Amino acid sequence: MEFRPMCRKRQELPHEECEKILENGTAGVLSVLGDGGYPYGVPLSYAYKDGKIYFHSAVEGHKIDALRNEEKCSFTVIAQDEIHPDEYTTYFRSVIAFGRMRIFDKMEDIIAGLRILGEHYNPGDHAGLQHEIDKSVAMPGGISRTRVAVLCMEIDHLSGKEAIELVRAHKNG
Repeated sequence: MEFRPMCRKRQELPHEECEKILENGTAGVLSVLGDGGYPYGVPLSYAYKDGKIYFHSAVEGHKIDALRNEEKCSFTVIAQDEIHPDEYTTYFRSVIAFGRMRIFDKMEDIIAGLRILGEHYNPGDHAGLQHEIDKSVAMPGGISRTRVAVLCMEIDHLSGKEAIELVRAHKNG
């Protein structure tokens, strides 16, 4: 599929800058095709690594049902939203990723995804992270079972945009 080009090309962020925003961010809005064909946007914490976006979730619910029906989704992160009332505008920077979501089903993938998320939010605390993973992954009767879903968004298209005032400031700065 061909994705639409951005209308205001001057405000488009370079790919590297979009990736930096994803690397440094902590939350965004995942949008999926929900019940009855209605869009469903849900705020989520995430981690970005190696060109993929990782999420954790309950193992069932609206989001999981929607993703089982349609893997295509988008994820939006707002890096800056500074109100300038005297100018009747905001100085913003944001990114939108379009892609396909996988719900991990192999225990090793689930644990690897949990490690990526844990390192993003609490880097260096390996013992604490292992404790949290152990709480999320139960082994009743020696059978591995997870109490958490790990989702991985493979990005097909990434775009970012910033306010024209920020573009001008970069040129003059």
